[in-house]
Amino acid sequence: MPIVVVRTVWQRVARFSLLRSGSGLRYGVGLLTFVAALLLRWAVDDVLPSGFPYLTFFPAVILTTFVVGLGPGVVTAVLSGLAAWYFFIPPYGTLPVNPSSGVALAFYAVIVAVDIALIHGMQVTLARLREERRRTASLLAAQTTMFHELQHRVANNMQFVSSLLDLQRRSVGRSPEGAMAALEEAGRRLGTMARVHRRLHDPQSGDDFGRHIEGLCQDMLQATGTLDVTCRVSVGTAPQSPERLLALALLIVEALTNALKHAFVGRDGGVVTIELDAVPDHPGQLHLRVIDDGVGLPEGVDVLRLPSLGWKIIQSLAAQLSGQLSYGPADGAGTRIDLRFPA
Repeated sequence: MPIVVVRTVWQRVARFSLLRSGSGLRYGVGLLTFVAALLLRWAVDDVLPSGFPYLTFFPAVILTTFVVGLGPGVVTAVLSGLAAWYFFIPPYGTLPVNPSSGVALAFYAVIVAVDIALIHGMQVTLARLREERRRTASLLAAQTTMFHELQHRVANNMQFVSSLLDLQRRSVGRSPEGAMAALEEAGRRLGTMARVHRRLHDPQSGDDFGRHIEGLCQDMLQATGTLDVTCRVSVGTAPQSPERLLALALLIVEALTNALKHAFVGRDGGVVTIELDAVPDHPGQLHLRVIDDGVGLPEGVDVLRLPSLGWKIIQSLAAQLSGQLSYGPADGAGTRIDLRFPA
């Protein structure tokens, strides 16, 4: 119990500090402490035996240094030493210079220097410990936030995989060949999703979304063997949310996959252009365009009503982005996919 009481008292005393106050207040407190010590020394002078000129000044120096810091502590020590030398070392009322007074002054100087150095060192150490605790608490809060964010992303990704497999299941035919083709298609799309994750969350790849999309395009061209197709990527701005970046990247990859499958049938290559910019007159809105110069869509075909799994995934991702999806013929030839969505 006594240890607990002493610890509680020490914690309360340690909290009482004016180290962060202005210099005027700190030095004022030091001066008041010196005056109080001097008055107390005068008050007890008649009851003290000779040889104790610094009795009340030692606590004043220690208290001042502890409460208001190094500078005021040094000033209090100097004033206390001069006052004791003048008032309480005989002959009184002078500043005697003799071996006896020299020994007394040297003893006082050593004691207060050690006290001030120890207290200042303790204060510096405590300040470093407080800063380290603050930094540790900040890191812990950041790690906790990142862990919750990771859980949230994993849950979203699992939901996306579940939806993808559900869409793939609906496209399975009654034959084993149809089931095998559906499983292969699902595996390909999950592999594509893994590549998107690696590129977007690689710490060494930076935050350039346009460069990420260029890399994904090259990955898709190599994976499908359509190296005669050129991807042109232009990204002026991009969403800030990692979840929206992921959904947008997956939508772009799916649109590119559809273009590589259908746009250049019977042709020797072509160009797919991917553009992402802010909408000039609508702050906070982005406009995505995926344009190919391929064979275009057949007359009267509504791709949004086709049973194509790729188009269903694009529509699902567009809804996830709260975007307005449209399509149509490109200027000249080919197909254009437009998506306007909030950043």
